[in-house]
Amino acid sequence: MRERLDRRIAELEPEMVGTLCDLVALPAVSPQDGGLGEGAKAAYLEKKVLDLGLPPCERYDAPDPEAPGGVRPNLVVRVPGTGAGRLWFFSHMDVVPEGDRSLWTQDPFVAQVRDGRVYGRGANDNGQELVASLYALKALRDLDLPPAFEICLAFVADEELGSRYGICHLLDRHPELFSPQDLVLVPDGGNEEGSFIEIAEKTPFWLEVTVEGKQVHGSRPDLGKNACRGANELSVALDRALHRAFPETDPLFEPPVSTFEPTRRLPNVANVNTIPGREVFCFDCRLLPSVHPDAVEGVVREEIRRLEETTGLRVTYRFVQKGDPAPPTDAVAPVVERLSRAVKDVLGKTPRVGGIGGGTCAAFFRVQGIPAAVWAQESDTAHMPEEYADISHLVHEARVFARMMRDL
Repeated sequence: MRERLDRRIAELEPEMVGTLCDLVALPAVSPQDGGLGEGAKAAYLEKKVLDLGLPPCERYDAPDPEAPGGVRPNLVVRVPGTGAGRLWFFSHMDVVPEGDRSLWTQDPFVAQVRDGRVYGRGANDNGQELVASLYALKALRDLDLPPAFEICLAFVADEELGSRYGICHLLDRHPELFSPQDLVLVPDGGNEEGSFIEIAEKTPFWLEVTVEGKQVHGSRPDLGKNACRGANELSVALDRALHRAFPETDPLFEPPVSTFEPTRRLPNVANVNTIPGREVFCFDCRLLPSVHPDAVEGVVREEIRRLEETTGLRVTYRFVQKGDPAPPTDAVAPVVERLSRAVKDVLGKTPRVGGIGGGTCAAFFRVQGIPAAVWAQESDTAHMPEEYADISHLVHEARVFARMMRDL
């Protein structure tokens, strides 16, 4: 049976590549990033699913007044299985903008196939996995091999900007879709070898701090309040206080600690001889699951209070992103074990499990008590100029997904 599946998927490779090229040509950039959203791509996929002989897509639109038509589409394809249970594959339709167009040797939204790769924005993130899951299911249908349990392919919106209109919409507005017994795979992260299964994520905690003083001439600092100095002092104080307050380690992650990194600093004044009255800086913090964001916020508030008392400056802050701590998926959870078997069967290696500092949609399921795993075999080109998907990886993923669907 494995050999039949692999032969059929190999026969489908040209069609898979063509579908991936079609998806690249539909630039589903978020309206919040100046794009038109996922509407055109969703319409294409609704037709493609029918053309492949699969059941029609169910739509779960999320209202978004900034999107054309006022909605962001989410699609679900369901195929019943021979036994109890349900296996989900979540991939996202949206892509990031192309960035600096001069760094591309091609139009980012016109796919090119060369050297065994498909080049174009979204080919790697997340078109490769979307196509692999779709054609894994088609291969089973073509061979009249029913899946072992109900298969649900979900093509969701808004992953790149936080999933408010995608997975969060489904979990919040349509909780009847899910059960704690569901097997959830988010194929949106991995490595070149396909040898890593992500079962845990650090909690994102992105902080923007605004320090306000009084702008004056550089020769009369006595008449003003230097926001630049205050921001410098506060940034260093936060860096030291956060590392001191949260020294916990967890070997599941690399690095095995919570990270607290000062990052963005917005421009202040345009000339040297003006003392700035306003400074804005950011911290990118990634918290181990054992560290709660509220505790981190408490440290931030205390350091701000100290600066305000000693300098007379005014400090405000906001969260660019503040996630909820998500418990790790058990390393022997059914979805992890099935995925590990399938990867070993296709790639000849037993993947290791671990945690990451980045974020995926899997965290939202873990918060809801639904174990989720993240895996892909992919080149690390997401969000980069000259983004590409390796065609051999696309085929390998389809073979892995087909085995999971059939529970081989």
